[in-house]
Amino acid sequence: MKLGLVTYNLAKDWDVPTIIEMCEKTGFEGVELRTTHAHGVEVGLSKAEREEVKARFADSKVALAGLGSAFEYDAVDPEEVRKNLEGTKQYVQLAADLGCPGVKVRPNKLHEAEGVPKEKTLEQIGLALRECGEFAKDYGVEIRLEVHGRETCLLPNIKAIMDAAAHDNVFVCWNSNLTDRDENGSIDAHYALVRGKIRLAHITNLEDPQYPWRRLFELLAADGFDGFTLAEVGQPSLEPERFLRYYRALWLAYQPA
Repeated sequence: MKLGLVTYNLAKDWDVPTIIEMCEKTGFEGVELRTTHAHGVEVGLSKAEREEVKARFADSKVALAGLGSAFEYDAVDPEEVRKNLEGTKQYVQLAADLGCPGVKVRPNKLHEAEGVPKEKTLEQIGLALRECGEFAKDYGVEIRLEVHGRETCLLPNIKAIMDAAAHDNVFVCWNSNLTDRDENGSIDAHYALVRGKIRLAHITNLEDPQYPWRRLFELLAADGFDGFTLAEVGQPSLEPERFLRYYRALWLAYQPA
């Protein structure tokens, strides 16, 4: 597996050249560019600007591992869902132009307080993902569902969404939430619910003993996972380059023998 960086939150103020420079200096092999950040890699880029971004990554040691969108499909209003669907499709086209393999989307919330059964919302999200996955397949781009949201992050709910999507171009972005654990602190049972569908993983504070980091890496390695584990961390008290070097050293120490 490979170590990369999510621009949310540490690199949110960096432009593309700075992101590439910092990753190269510190041994990070890839990056997921989160929307709305200073790098400016958004759907408004012209064809020439897209080619320039693609060339910058191609000429570097850093892979553009994914685009991190905030599109979600749980809304009660069908027009809002459609707006997010069409936005996702625009990001898929951007990813294809950049030579980027995937777009991250997310579930966000349930609407039981508004009278919508949980199962209906989970199915709605899944069917929207199916539409996105089918569209993206024609562009050679994956759709990656982040394990996200107050209740939607629970792995049984993610499995229900994935079952409703039922598409071979829709994958899971593991998000390293404390809710991945069962009452004994194990992630094994919840990991098994999405085993074989994990395309990349967001990892957070590796020094946090509450999360079983070594076990996560053991499970990924046992499955032959060769994708990116992407650091999604906040602003450090250390200067960023030094922090990233320490982070990589700890990540390496956790890797299975």
